[in-house]
Amino acid sequence: MRALMIAAALLASAAPAAALAQTAAPAATAPTSAFERDRQSILAEAGQFRVRFDFRENVAFLAGYTPIEAHDSAGNEIVRVVYDHGDRISLQHILVMEHEGQSIVVKHWREDWTYQPSTVLTYSGPGEWTLSNVPEAERAGAWSQTVWQTDDSPRYGGVGKWSYDNGMAVWTSGPTWRPLARRDAVRHPVYDRYLGTNRHALTPVGWVHIQDNMKMQPGQGDDGDPVAVVQEDVVNTYRKWDGYDPKAGDDYWAATKDYWAAVRDLWDAAIAAHGGVRVQEVAETGAVTGTPLMDLAEKVQSGEVTTAAAIDQAKTIIATATAR
Repeated sequence: MRALMIAAALLASAAPAAALAQTAAPAATAPTSAFERDRQSILAEAGQFRVRFDFRENVAFLAGYTPIEAHDSAGNEIVRVVYDHGDRISLQHILVMEHEGQSIVVKHWREDWTYQPSTVLTYSGPGEWTLSNVPEAERAGAWSQTVWQTDDSPRYGGVGKWSYDNGMAVWTSGPTWRPLARRDAVRHPVYDRYLGTNRHALTPVGWVHIQDNMKMQPGQGDDGDPVAVVQEDVVNTYRKWDGYDPKAGDDYWAATKDYWAAVRDLWDAAIAAHGGVRVQEVAETGAVTGTPLMDLAEKVQSGEVTTAAAIDQAKTIIATATAR
């Protein structure tokens, strides 16, 4: 987990990158169907990027709350296709940073896309996720996006459709509950979750993830509705850039992908067994499983443990963390 801590510090202190070339992506062959057009839009998020993360709290809705100052960070991130099964696509984000002349690689978040899903994994509140049914009327032409933490524990899921109006390719989710991101969780603020709308849009030089978040605090009593604290805009911009060597990130993924495939299966099994999952949230690492599962991956890459042995240990870690 030392790599994750270093990467977090580098992201927080990253200076603005040099101007990047505004080169438009080459024209693609026109897709043969709306479904294929959506697929190509999702797959366009894969590649090698310079990423800028911009966060801005705008309007307070809770008396006495003062929005924190806007802040931003930047880093190098590759996005690789884990699998493409037609109506199911998985993309893995991997940070590739430099620190004191050494490459620092951190397996970052993962996004899974499913066409016309019957269910989606949604955040239910602190430490709990539920496999929620998607009404049949909302499935036609829609895609779910499920986002996972660095250790492949769940983060949030939502459903939306791609649109292509006004020359833009944009996927827009419905209102989606999410746990706090590390940037907020480590401050232990008065709010404990987000209710947000996510948009993914392609640009001539990459793509952008735009979030409209309402930060919420728990309501009064067990049945009290969450209370709005402050509205936040987040703009995460992915610009294609070949100004760094992605080899360290690709080497990490090549060495650990079989381990992580097994970890994904273990999480899927835990979710299927209970129609959702409970796992303790941890501010610094997302979930209580974060440090041990990420450490095992580092040991697999270094050869300290075999993939099979790491998978056996991961079974125990996930089973213990999700026991009811």
